[in-house]
Amino acid sequence: MTTLHWKVVVDATDPHAQAAFWGETLGYEVEDNSALIDRLLGFGAVPEAATVEFRGRRAWRDLIAVRHPDDPYDEAGGTGLGRRILFQRVPEPKTGKNRLHLDVHTEPGRRDDEVARLRTLGAAVERHVKEAGGEWVLMTDPEGNEFCVH
Repeated sequence: MTTLHWKVVVDATDPHAQAAFWGETLGYEVEDNSALIDRLLGFGAVPEAATVEFRGRRAWRDLIAVRHPDDPYDEAGGTGLGRRILFQRVPEPKTGKNRLHLDVHTEPGRRDDEVARLRTLGAAVERHVKEAGGEWVLMTDPEGNEFCVH
């Protein structure tokens, strides 16, 4: 049986802001695709309008990803080859509840500190949940996507 490579893709109205938020939240690195973009621009394969400047380097206008800092990545293109989240621009804002969400797990006794840190990054607390199976905080990222902090 073949093991499949995967990534989580999140629709966003501002993919770069989402990448910045989730990179900080998870301790992930924002991918640097500038070398690939420069090569493709040099060949005339993509238009300049498909790019923006983000954190002092060229990035794709409508796509940007974050990757786990310990995972392998393609050095020529900057694309992660392991755990990664790709944010893609869509024209419409989020509506309705997520059908898929991330659970962020903190060190024991650190949940409240982590919730406070995430609020400074732009997350909002929706509610505190306490059930027989556990306790967590339901939060939303800057674009309203739900996630849980355990």
